[in-house]
Amino acid sequence: MPIHYSVADYLLDRLAECDIGHLFGVPGDYNLFFLDHVIDHHSVRWTGCANELNAAYAADGYARCRGAGALLTTFGVGELSALNGVAGSYAEYLPVVHIVGAPKREIQQRGALVHHTLGDGDFHHFVRIGAEMAAAWSILTPQNACSEIDRVICAALSERRPVYLLLPCDVAEAPATPPEFSLEIPTYFAAPKRLEALRLSVQQLLDNAPRVALLADFLVQRYGLDGELRKWMSEAPLPHATTLMGKGLFDETQPGFIGTWSGGGSAQSVRQAIENADLTLCIGVRFTDTVTTGFTHHLEEARTIDIQPDAVRVGNRWFSGIPMAQSVEVIQQLCRQNLRGRELDAPSPPPLPACHEGLLDQHALWQTLQAFIQPGDIVLADQGTASFGAAALRLPGEVNFIAQPLWGSIGYTLPAAFGAQTACPDRRVLLIVGDGAAQLTIQELGSMLRDGLRPIILVLNNDGYTIERAIHGAEQRYNDIARWDWTRLPQALCVDCPAQSWRVTERVQLEGALNKAASSRRLSLIEAVLPRQDVPELLSRVTESLGYAQES
Repeated sequence: MPIHYSVADYLLDRLAECDIGHLFGVPGDYNLFFLDHVIDHHSVRWTGCANELNAAYAADGYARCRGAGALLTTFGVGELSALNGVAGSYAEYLPVVHIVGAPKREIQQRGALVHHTLGDGDFHHFVRIGAEMAAAWSILTPQNACSEIDRVICAALSERRPVYLLLPCDVAEAPATPPEFSLEIPTYFAAPKRLEALRLSVQQLLDNAPRVALLADFLVQRYGLDGELRKWMSEAPLPHATTLMGKGLFDETQPGFIGTWSGGGSAQSVRQAIENADLTLCIGVRFTDTVTTGFTHHLEEARTIDIQPDAVRVGNRWFSGIPMAQSVEVIQQLCRQNLRGRELDAPSPPPLPACHEGLLDQHALWQTLQAFIQPGDIVLADQGTASFGAAALRLPGEVNFIAQPLWGSIGYTLPAAFGAQTACPDRRVLLIVGDGAAQLTIQELGSMLRDGLRPIILVLNNDGYTIERAIHGAEQRYNDIARWDWTRLPQALCVDCPAQSWRVTERVQLEGALNKAASSRRLSLIEAVLPRQDVPELLSRVTESLGYAQES
């Protein structure tokens, strides 16, 4: 423990308690003194990024693999640059602690016209903006710092969403007392009578449901129930599927898994099994436009049970105040009792479209990747041809699949891969990103090389914003991008470049490059050249629905 224990040290100790071992961000004069404490801390390591937006994306990717993440920016210019990434974490339920280094309290109280402000003496503009995308926020003072740090971090962990801490320079240095007790995450349990009413209501639906199916989504993972659902589907399988956001939740090679459901964009066998069941259990599902192919799904309320984090709907009746874990426990028990002995009637997941040897296209790309992915991989697929193509993959067990179909900020996955591999340095990371998306955030390649990380980066070069071309303006120049020499970028972004690169145009070349990358202990970048207008079948259906939405 340092001789002078400060608020900065207290905050870092609390981050370490949450298993946050890295703090992503960019230094600025309002956070430099706090950074001295980070450098000296025994557990939390400073991990500098090329810019604040990338740092927010990296903290998000870290949180998806580690449970929580943290981000440090400077006042005004830094925090606003990061805000797009923080908003994505808010939309998709990731607990990220956003720490903002701010001017000294005396400067704020005087309303001094200092840099990184709007020059009007109001130092709360950005707090108000940040609060819109935070489960909790606080302006720290020497008097409230320790209690407010605890309150705000507990809110992040309990609500699975970002939080905001404004830390003035002088407050970071103020004396504090080390924490005596562990953080207490608020928990609650539904009353027994409420659970019994839920049980009776579920039983009534099960009594009249010969065919029961299960649809799971990303909130299952966020609320820590993925292990429970995997065990359930392994021991007493039902026909089950995930949305694109929940992909990777199950071992997709096991009996009962039928594929990725996407409303009207689903394969016919998947759609029938989920939407025509007598009862569909929807666990942690958010029916957004991109995962339902423009709201083309038909799930009748009377034949569904919809389990959300704090409530559950059984048919047309809502039961509020029941945590997801308790709802799942009740429904799992009833399903095991009522469906015991029934033969599993689940269609096999639809196969990937056949492909031919020769030049790469979407079919050949995904067939090749299907054979390459192994249990335990972390697979990131950026919004567009990458994520919607990956929806058709059949993932083996223990694969973390990271995409961002709700917030949908292109370029997110490249720095998120930096965060994910920082969180899990011993796991293989495969990043699939389009050329247009990669141009937004490619700077973080330098940070990966600096830190000795070894992801396999597959850049899909289809000459521009292909997802936008599929929606509208296929030949308009606003969907064009600058043409880059992708394979030379690692050398440009690292003086002593421990990387290898390939440009491939044929399937056999892609297979060879992937095998070489897998056997190497170096960062690998593969530029896969694809036809300009070639898109995965699901993306074609989704963009058609989005195009109609724009015109209506």
